[in-house]
Amino acid sequence: MHLLIYFTLLLFLFIQASSATTDTLLAGQALAVNDKLISNNGRYALGFFEKNSSKPSQDTTSWYLGIWFNTVPKFTSAWVANRDKPIKNTTSLELTISQDGNLVILNQSTKSIVWSTQANITTKNTTVVLLSSGNLILANSSNSSEVLWQSFDHPTDTLLPGAKLGWDKVTGLNRRLVSWKNLIDPATGVYCDRLDPSGVGQFLLTPLNSSIPYWSTGVWNGKSFAAVPEMAGSDLFLTTTFVHNDQEKYMILNLVDETTVTRNVVDISGQSKQFIWSEGSQDWTMIYAQPKAPCDVYAICGPFTICNDNVFPYCTCMEGFSIASPEDWELEDRTSGCSRNTLLDCISNKSITNTTDKFYSVPCVKLPQNAPEVEAAASASECAQVCLSNCSCTAYSFNDDRCCTWHDELFNIRAQQCSGTTTGETLYVRVSAKDYNRLKNKRKDIVIGVAIGAGLFALILLIMILRIKRKSSGHIPDGVRGFNGIIAFGFSDLQRATNKFTDKLGAGSFGAVFKGFIDESIAVAVKRLDGAYQGEKQFRAEVSSIGTIQHINLVKLVGFCCEGSKRLLVYEYMSNSSLDVHLFRINSTTLNWTARYQIALGVARGLAYLHESCRDCIIHCDIKPENILLDGSFTPKIADFGMAKLLGREYSRVITTMRGTVGYLAPEWIAGVAITPKVDVYSYGMVLLEIISGRRNSCAPSSSCGNLDVYFPVHAAHKLLEGEVGSLVDQMLHADVNLDEAELACKVACWCIQDDEFHRPTMGEVVQILEGRVEIGMPPVPRLLQAMAGSSHSP
Repeated sequence: MHLLIYFTLLLFLFIQASSATTDTLLAGQALAVNDKLISNNGRYALGFFEKNSSKPSQDTTSWYLGIWFNTVPKFTSAWVANRDKPIKNTTSLELTISQDGNLVILNQSTKSIVWSTQANITTKNTTVVLLSSGNLILANSSNSSEVLWQSFDHPTDTLLPGAKLGWDKVTGLNRRLVSWKNLIDPATGVYCDRLDPSGVGQFLLTPLNSSIPYWSTGVWNGKSFAAVPEMAGSDLFLTTTFVHNDQEKYMILNLVDETTVTRNVVDISGQSKQFIWSEGSQDWTMIYAQPKAPCDVYAICGPFTICNDNVFPYCTCMEGFSIASPEDWELEDRTSGCSRNTLLDCISNKSITNTTDKFYSVPCVKLPQNAPEVEAAASASECAQVCLSNCSCTAYSFNDDRCCTWHDELFNIRAQQCSGTTTGETLYVRVSAKDYNRLKNKRKDIVIGVAIGAGLFALILLIMILRIKRKSSGHIPDGVRGFNGIIAFGFSDLQRATNKFTDKLGAGSFGAVFKGFIDESIAVAVKRLDGAYQGEKQFRAEVSSIGTIQHINLVKLVGFCCEGSKRLLVYEYMSNSSLDVHLFRINSTTLNWTARYQIALGVARGLAYLHESCRDCIIHCDIKPENILLDGSFTPKIADFGMAKLLGREYSRVITTMRGTVGYLAPEWIAGVAITPKVDVYSYGMVLLEIISGRRNSCAPSSSCGNLDVYFPVHAAHKLLEGEVGSLVDQMLHADVNLDEAELACKVACWCIQDDEFHRPTMGEVVQILEGRVEIGMPPVPRLLQAMAGSSHSP
């Protein structure tokens, strides 16, 4: 008897275990809250999951039926059935097949249906299967190929490989993606990715309640969409197909390597993003985001806000307004925007005929397009009066003799970087008299502070110039290297020093560099910046970042010229040119291993100083061999700070629309997100591999690059794991190499180019490792680079 009970219990446990890992739900079976279906390949799971309330004041939990990535330890939803109907009470809750054959969420205690597939089917004999693609299907039990309903036809915010995005012309089904409400609420959000309803073969990102796009893919040309040309070269892990026939019109993504775990989502930011799961970092790596600028997304910051692509966070309230829902903003849902601190006088006191409301100016902004124009207003004062006469008018502008007014909520005001000829526009925002007086006093205090600061700066500059003039008596001063300050040169001085800019050393994206001599004895390098706006931006970036710091591994800024529209920078001259000349050019001096290792260490020290020892953290943003100069003793000095960004110590990230050089860009920067000093770490890792190998990482297969037919950083990571570092070192060294140092350098390089920035070391840690003060483990192969370069790594 006891034996019978024992075997019965074993059988029961076996059945329970089997049902817990099945991919199929049959008629008469039910899935409880703690049960789940798992696809045959184990990648996806279907079941109930919970989300806590987005309001800290509300201690409630909501439950949803959904599909998620089962092999990913970080919970990531792929589909939600009842996104707008959360379940609060899970008592007697189950997923089952109803009597009419549909899949339903059923409350057994009340016999009420919470959610249903609502398929129009004639057979009651149905089966539910979670496929290995992540598609949940309701099929005819007698004929499994007859699919009666599928989750791929009803996506939420995620497009999985193999799913269609577009129209079924026969049934009228429109498959589209709609963002979540916020980070933790899967309810229908604000933004939508859909096929162009006009019939053009392209996809649009639009607000859900509007068909007006803020970004489009462009028309399909047979290989890619016009505005996304990189799709044509992205078939290393995904292929894109666009189908248009009499029955359907859709796009579909298919995996090249079935082991790749990826997802395409419409994010709550309004951007379309592609992610790949990285086993090394145990996190999602974003490899694509459109539009790249956050402020391109329609009303991303909500009403009465200013969006700025170059700061983080990029949404701020206008003066006189405060965040409407701080709890939502914390969850990155800023669509509620900002609300007035004080009601307009014309609203709070309807008896007022001559309103006391005022306007305050918001200069240097980009205004929304297609604003209604008031032709009767011929001046700014008339334009203001027109707006005041209507209580719904919230703002006006008078630019280029055009009067435009905005009514009710004000959206899509965007900050401009104004300098030189770019001035932006001015918006006049309506506020109550009370708020206007408060803002007026606040601005007065700011103006006084700025005036005092500007006066002190002008006085210091005047003293510096007078001191220079007394020393030089009309000539460029002697002993420039001993002068502690930055010299303000005249343009004629630099013309004379460079023999009218005849000895050209090189050229970059912002201008050319010329060799010159101060007092015919001291060599300098003079960078002449071209282009009024870009030249001004680079000029400010270089002077503000490198002008006030000194380090043996940073090129020294001797002086500058700011005369009219002319912008020039004067640097110490580096007699051994740049690192790329010695690594990649034929007939150049071959750097021995000791020199290479010291160069790698010196560059690391210079970057560590920029990141960790300056008053503000300085991110160089363009580390590459061309920007590493070598002096007479081959001491490396980091140069070209035209793209540098200053990051206050109270901030961890900064947004920049500027881009460095392809091949040295970190994945997060390519994706368009806010950056940290870790972008320099990634670039350094790429440069370090080039120092070791003496070849370009991006070099295509040719006689000059050897016979490698794979991306070198991936090849190097594999060879490091296989213990074959010697094969990676530059052949020009003829094996005269310290292999222990070479292995250490390879490890450092491969850690620096990890997909996830949090797995890269800091530059301070890199210095300690290369100096032998800290040990380092074996790095994993960067999964993203391997996915983009293909799976092969053998030459």
